[in-house]
Amino acid sequence: MTTGTEEPTLTIDELAARAGMTVRTVRFYGTKGLLPPPVLGPRRVGHYGREHLARLELIEELQRQGLTLAAVERYLHRLPPGVDAQDLAVHRAVVASWAPEAVETVTRAELEQRAGRELSDEDVERLARMGFVEYVGPDVRIDTGLLRLGVRLLEMPLSQEAILAAREVLIAHSRAAAHELAQLFRGEVAERAASDVKALSAEMQPLVVQALLTTFQRSMQQELRAWVKAAEGEEPE
Repeated sequence: MTTGTEEPTLTIDELAARAGMTVRTVRFYGTKGLLPPPVLGPRRVGHYGREHLARLELIEELQRQGLTLAAVERYLHRLPPGVDAQDLAVHRAVVASWAPEAVETVTRAELEQRAGRELSDEDVERLARMGFVEYVGPDVRIDTGLLRLGVRLLEMPLSQEAILAAREVLIAHSRAAAHELAQLFRGEVAERAASDVKALSAEMQPLVVQALLTTFQRSMQQELRAWVKAAEGEEPE
């Protein structure tokens, strides 16, 4: 596992497992130029990091939405240079917003395959308490678009209480923002036919999601910079 300041430490086998893909698929994406080359370590062993994993998750999401490999290539080649794991996560979130909620009932083995890693009983219990999975007899019901987020949260050094509180904050504010935006746009399309309203809504949703994610990401960066400065005894800007 890596953090934002660590060197890439995942082998290709570990990267493939985390992404829920085969090593052969990861190598294929590399030969197609969809994945940056690894960092070579001792004995010329390639190591991968968060940006490689984030790019694979974006590729997977694009293909889930029905894009061909050629279309995926065009999408990735249009990304700005120097894009990092956080930027790729924003792109993936926007792409995921194109699709309706995808809820499936899967077995424990399928859950681990979708998660890209082994899950202990405690891990599954935590995912259930956070609302990312729901028990249905011996199987579990999952939202495929949210499962990877839940698995990432398992790896964060945060208490269960803090994660649940953060979830409530995000739900409350996102609902409020969605309601206010809907009220704003409703006045603009009041005279249009219902079919036109639906078409416009479908086109606008990814744009609104991207705007929300981008502004939220920048706001969080500002808050974190102020937090770090305060911890170092500096005056905030």
